[in-house]
Amino acid sequence: MRLSVLPAFLLAGLVLSGCTSRSAPETRAAAAPSREITSSVVPAAPVPVASVGGTAPEARSLPQKALAWAGDVVRPQAFAPVTTTVGMPVPSQRPMTLLLPGDPGATGPVSRSKIYSQRFRDAKPINFGKVAPKHYAVHGVDVSRWQGEIDWPKLRTQGANFAYIKATDGGDHLDPMFRTNWRRAKEAGIRRGAYHFFYWCRRASEQADWFIRNVPRDPDALPPVIDVEWNGDSACKRRPSRADVLEKMQVFMDKLERHYGQRPVIYTAPDFYKDNLVGAFENYPFWLRAVAQHPSKVYPGRKFVFWQYSGSGLSQGVDGKIDLNVFNGSEEGWHNWVAARAMSARN
Repeated sequence: MRLSVLPAFLLAGLVLSGCTSRSAPETRAAAAPSREITSSVVPAAPVPVASVGGTAPEARSLPQKALAWAGDVVRPQAFAPVTTTVGMPVPSQRPMTLLLPGDPGATGPVSRSKIYSQRFRDAKPINFGKVAPKHYAVHGVDVSRWQGEIDWPKLRTQGANFAYIKATDGGDHLDPMFRTNWRRAKEAGIRRGAYHFFYWCRRASEQADWFIRNVPRDPDALPPVIDVEWNGDSACKRRPSRADVLEKMQVFMDKLERHYGQRPVIYTAPDFYKDNLVGAFENYPFWLRAVAQHPSKVYPGRKFVFWQYSGSGLSQGVDGKIDLNVFNGSEEGWHNWVAARAMSARN
């Protein structure tokens, strides 16, 4: 049966619209603000209302501008682009950074900050057995917008000797408390670093660029963190293959290492680790979430630098719950590890 000219045009239009609706999920950016966090912490304090996304689709297609406070993004001239493969050290010109606490290293220009004993409590205390968090010398926290306004000097005296602060996720979301937390934590004398929640529906290179635009280069800061996990609350339900996961992570981490001069830390949780990271990235420092057992039981054979042991911590200086962590080493090992990272960032 022959079609008239008008119906034929209509049919062609429907076919074309169906094709365009199936664009690759990698190229889409979520329009709503992200809900990703590194644990099950829910906000008890008032959450700032500043927007972290929600730009119109046409606006998201425009080039992203660096925040004025973050300064210019400068690429070190000493490192030319290099070809990478999954798992290779990058850049090849840079000596491998020290990965484990207690490694020897020059003290460098970083002053040794006072270490406070932890006074944290836990809403859901766990008996970890013979090797418990209290046996570790250096404790710290990680925070995001969900903690609201933080009394950083008070939090430090409670045992927050270091803090990892939520900065970005995906390629267009910025935690609205990042700038404030980043500044106030340093003013309180706390060693702080920034972390990025990784989206599996966004290009790794775009996510690295977004992090670099928003997190200033500070040689005294702790290494940047890539937070990789499966999250049921995410708008992105995609779960790439292990090969794709490792490739994306490598692209992201290579860019950050070249920019900040420090090898990124990998934060992960048990299910994601089992699916993707067993035996991978042996030359990278790990930050492991294990809230019911010691990491040696949850991640057998994996060396780690940080252990997140609670998502239900309680502390003066913060309303509600906060994530609690320890450094896997002695107080002397901590000072050496921090000094080595600073020296690497300055070289």
